[in-house]
Amino acid sequence: RKGFDIDIFFTSSNLGNTVSLEAISTFISLSSPIPVLRKMVSTKTSPAPSAPSSPSITPNNTSTTAHDLEKQITEKEATQRPTPGTRTTSSVRVTRTQSLTNRGSYRNQFTHPLSRVKTTEAEIVDFDGEDDPYRPINWPFRKKVVTTLLYGLTTMGSTWASSVYAPGVTQISNEYGVSQEVGLLGISFLLLGFGFGPYGRKPAVLAPYFIAACFSFATATGKDIQTILITRFFTGLFGSAPVTNTGGVLGDTWSPEQRGMAIVGYAFAVVGGPTWGPIAGGAIVSSYLRWRWTKYIAGIMMLFFLFLDLLILDESYPPMLLVFKARRLRHETGNWALHAKHEEWDVSLKELCNKFLLTPFRLLATPICFCVALYARFVYGILYLCLAAIPIQFADGRGWGPVTSELPFLALLGGVVLGGGANIYNNKFYMQKFHANNDTPLPEARLPPMMAGSLSFSAGLFIFGFTSSHNITPVAPLIGLLLMGFGFFTIFQAALNYLIDTFTRYSASAIAANTFLRSIFAASFPLFVKSMFGGLGFGGACAVLGGVSCVLIPVPWVFYVYGRGIRGLGRWTREVM
Repeated sequence: RKGFDIDIFFTSSNLGNTVSLEAISTFISLSSPIPVLRKMVSTKTSPAPSAPSSPSITPNNTSTTAHDLEKQITEKEATQRPTPGTRTTSSVRVTRTQSLTNRGSYRNQFTHPLSRVKTTEAEIVDFDGEDDPYRPINWPFRKKVVTTLLYGLTTMGSTWASSVYAPGVTQISNEYGVSQEVGLLGISFLLLGFGFGPYGRKPAVLAPYFIAACFSFATATGKDIQTILITRFFTGLFGSAPVTNTGGVLGDTWSPEQRGMAIVGYAFAVVGGPTWGPIAGGAIVSSYLRWRWTKYIAGIMMLFFLFLDLLILDESYPPMLLVFKARRLRHETGNWALHAKHEEWDVSLKELCNKFLLTPFRLLATPICFCVALYARFVYGILYLCLAAIPIQFADGRGWGPVTSELPFLALLGGVVLGGGANIYNNKFYMQKFHANNDTPLPEARLPPMMAGSLSFSAGLFIFGFTSSHNITPVAPLIGLLLMGFGFFTIFQAALNYLIDTFTRYSASAIAANTFLRSIFAASFPLFVKSMFGGLGFGGACAVLGGVSCVLIPVPWVFYVYGRGIRGLGRWTREVM
């Protein structure tokens, strides 16, 4: 130690006794094989004036050293248990600094008079009634709008990155000498990442989102097809965070009567990315920038949205907000017993897996979540199938250019806008049912737009397929795309609303389960579009898909009539009646 001080410890069968420091130091100075140590001890240690006399210890009498030292131990017994890691002498109390490995063995010896006294409800911090400003549902309207807008833009950054890649598939295939199907794996891998992404709230959105932006740049600089596919997967894996979490944020911040309007804006962002991404991507790849700049621009856009999120967004998860509130109260009042219930959670790997990984799949086993998610994943898969199907009809079949062949996505986007209007109009109907149900959410009142959309979506698929011939005016397939866009948006948004209202406490897990299923479907659909449309023809392939959509039409109609009774039978849905 500094200054050549030495910590001396002596262990005997009686740890509470004391021993003469002079005797120990004399013993070390005579018996130590290290001359320097003998010299240091003899120099540093001098006999205490009041120390009891002890027998002389000489080199000729070292055989009796231990016996002589034992005689110098006083008969005084320890009156209390020594502090772990300490030894007491007659002149000095020496504390041993525990090592990291040794520290664990003393953990169970820590005691306190109140160690077995549990805290009462008075020390648990909760919201102060329904009007507590800490409740995110009581945030100012402007703050709610900004939060919804930013989460929507952040989500759009991820979905835009998924579709802007599509127009560059031909260039990628030619550059690396692979087939179109292998090139389309870049879309599939990203969507697979969406299905396996992280779940949480603000921290679990922004941190993975930054990593997703980095992988977008990595895709742009990829030197081989393997690098592109791997980085695309991780872009989707980390970029899925806002896609899976925004539903929970909307459930935290908006009341049931306002939530429908908020989800319209969010759904516009989710659908807007895949619909206008190909248009922008087509313009980029046909210019001197080429396909790599589709990923550079996607990464720049994601970083820009991330910058806004870091500056403006606040945490909206109520348990974490109570933690912040308890922390502030502890400092303001000096009462360190105050804490939030969430702070009592002794997190374990098992509990984390149960909450964030198993719960979504348990919800998926319920009939409501499974059927609604099945329908949503089918229409979502058709949306990404259109990324390859629209160029087949308008570029290959009608001879349109690389940019103009992507413009039909505007018809799809027009249908999305009409679907948003239908959902806004249905909000009036929902409010009537809400007040008639004693101001309690009635999830089935969210379904009428989905019921109309189920018919529109199937009709649009048939029209789009059977009017694909170049001899028929392109207006006809554009009308089909318009109907498909209307059906897609009404089905997609109503599914979100219905799941959030049905699984209120577990809305984030329900949305995660829905996202997982629809991402798996969306990832698989682009892979067989070339062979399916090539083997069956455009009309035949769309007829098969239209037939499947007809089979799914009864889903919203059945839940509209029998949904309340089905919810009453499930333990996950019984609380919303």
